[in-house]
Amino acid sequence: MSAECLINFKKTHYKSYVSFTFFNASTFIYGEHITHTSLIFYATRLDSWHVLFYYWSDGKTNVGTLKSWRMMLFGERPFWWVGESHLFDKNPPKLHQFASTCETGPGSPSGHAMVTAAVWWVMASSLGSLLYSYTRSVLLSAVPYLLYLLGLVAVGLSRIFILAHFPHQVIAGSLTGFILGVVLSRQVPEGRPLVFFVSSSFGLLLSAFLIHSGLTRLGFDLSWSIALAKKWCSHSEWIRLDTAPFSSLTRDCGAILGLGLAQYWKPGGYTLPWAPRALCLALCSMALYHVHRLPLPIQPQPLFYFLFFIKFTIVPQVVMIYVPGFVHLLTHKKKKE
Repeated sequence: MSAECLINFKKTHYKSYVSFTFFNASTFIYGEHITHTSLIFYATRLDSWHVLFYYWSDGKTNVGTLKSWRMMLFGERPFWWVGESHLFDKNPPKLHQFASTCETGPGSPSGHAMVTAAVWWVMASSLGSLLYSYTRSVLLSAVPYLLYLLGLVAVGLSRIFILAHFPHQVIAGSLTGFILGVVLSRQVPEGRPLVFFVSSSFGLLLSAFLIHSGLTRLGFDLSWSIALAKKWCSHSEWIRLDTAPFSSLTRDCGAILGLGLAQYWKPGGYTLPWAPRALCLALCSMALYHVHRLPLPIQPQPLFYFLFFIKFTIVPQVVMIYVPGFVHLLTHKKKKE
């Protein structure tokens, strides 16, 4: 998120800056977690799917095929699927887990790949347009797009390497993020009234809560992935509440509200020369690093979610108001009367 200052090239590029802030600080709310909400059914491992594939194979399906279909359809993560599938009981592979492996949400599609594809598209397209406007060189303006592709590949490989995702989940996340990035970058919420952001933030929270409550009452186990993560993670301390689906939702909704407040306090943002922009970037990096490291109590959980919401309401304001405003105050020269 510290790179958010970089996209604020000049006031004429404010639209790109707001777009990038909206995608990045909110962790791409329209992509990642509305998708997660719609995939609740997709991720609940219903027995009807077993029946479907049994009849599809004329009653002759083998366990390996069935488990493979489950892996593809139900958002299984590699670090628990290897054990849950029982395909490797006779010769279990040696899996090396990392602190970032044990995420508790469903794995399909990859949220990291989706967010990266969406956010970095805004950066790459903005930088590409800027380079072309200055140089008129197609080759030079293509460099950001090449870096975009290399970045997607690097992120995708890293997610596969740490056993957080299967390759098809990374590909699905990248393609979805790219499409959403292209579409939504043309619909930047610049100039929207504050009520739009307030209603979007709390409307998403309320609708998710109602959907969750309704499906729970109908007997759906929406915490199935959390139980599997706790079961198969090699270090219990690697199970973090901030990777749970509700944490992601509160983060996203908090960031949307924070973006609205930032635009309300200072419409159009601050216009800074290049040197103050560099200072702004450095200060944003430090500020967001410390905001990210703020410890939050995990019990009771409602308090954690509330503070998590507040924390990410602050993030867009730090990037768009507090740090740029502070730098502007330090470097602004008053005109002589």
